[in-house]
Amino acid sequence: MANQRINLIFATLADPTRRAVIERLAGGPAPVKDLAAPHDMALPSFLKHLDVLERADLVTSQKVGRQRICALHPAALEPVEHWLTRQRRNWEARTDRLAAMAEALEEQAQPGNTPRKDPRK
Repeated sequence: MANQRINLIFATLADPTRRAVIERLAGGPAPVKDLAAPHDMALPSFLKHLDVLERADLVTSQKVGRQRICALHPAALEPVEHWLTRQRRNWEARTDRLAAMAEALEEQAQPGNTPRKDPRK
């Protein structure tokens, strides 16, 4: 289930218009009219992007008077944040091991140093 959620979020954020909406809503709620203004597309096309964001639970909207106000739902991004954190930890561990190996090889290359055991073992 978590993988499906992550896949949905990544697919939703693959579009630059939807990412721009998310970035704008990070600053606070906004009416649809204001969200659509910077994008060179007809309003019905823009509303399709908002629909995708709402189906992914990244954005919520409510009618306030004659306007529809959209707001970011940041908690919906938590599965992706956790996934990215795990990936970063894995890569940091790998680069730390690589740095240790490079350091050991550099020490061995210094004149007068005797070879040491392979640091990977």
